[in-house]
Amino acid sequence: MADASEILSASAARAAAEAQRYAGCQAAIGYTFRDSQLLEAALTHASGANHRLTSNERLEFLGDAILGGIICERLYERFPDFLEGELTKLKSVVVSRQTCAKYSREMGLGAFLILGKGMTTSPDVPMSVLADVFESLVAAIYLDGGKEAVERFIDATITNEIDIAAAGESGVNFKSQLQHHAQREHGVTPTYHLIEERGPDHCKCFNISAQVGKRRFTPAWGRSKKESEQRAAENALCELRAEPAPHVGQDVDALLFS
Repeated sequence: MADASEILSASAARAAAEAQRYAGCQAAIGYTFRDSQLLEAALTHASGANHRLTSNERLEFLGDAILGGIICERLYERFPDFLEGELTKLKSVVVSRQTCAKYSREMGLGAFLILGKGMTTSPDVPMSVLADVFESLVAAIYLDGGKEAVERFIDATITNEIDIAAAGESGVNFKSQLQHHAQREHGVTPTYHLIEERGPDHCKCFNISAQVGKRRFTPAWGRSKKESEQRAAENALCELRAEPAPHVGQDVDALLFS
């Protein structure tokens, strides 16, 4: 039977390990909790909880709604020319389980999870568990620090996915956005003009400019006409908002040989 000193030593070791776990997680997410119990709850998977009510499942439920609401607000502000269906497509990509798991993995959150013995034997944390902890942390930050705190966390992490989704997998893109704007504001359809192309036939780069009415916008380089047109459309959208074009002064050689 362990004596009192051994029990105290084991308890101190557990406390130190917990403190290290929580400090590491807070450093990874860039937020320091005032209520450490919220952080503990957010990191506790059902397999590692004494009761499911003490796991992160309730926080996950709340975090899913908070994340969706903030992303909807960002999309509404960012894409004034998009219809409801297009905004819904974007949202489904940005707040998907895959996206939440992706950012949990990038922040290394799997190392801080409180899991049951059956889960700790696996070398890889399941995607669903990583997605859950991201949403749980969203809720925990909201409850601990309020809306501004959780908005800062989301803006620093997952809102980067908006640009990725808008340019690709969602089926909505900068060309579509520019077309909506041009037709609504000017009654015309944008056109795209090839300014220059470089490189051998098997590895060409294209410099393309978007034009709305009589106004031609800053051209952009890309490794395909499709990529160039997307970037040219993004340049045009930024310049229409009186913002600097993002695709200027690109290193063409880097594109050719990357």
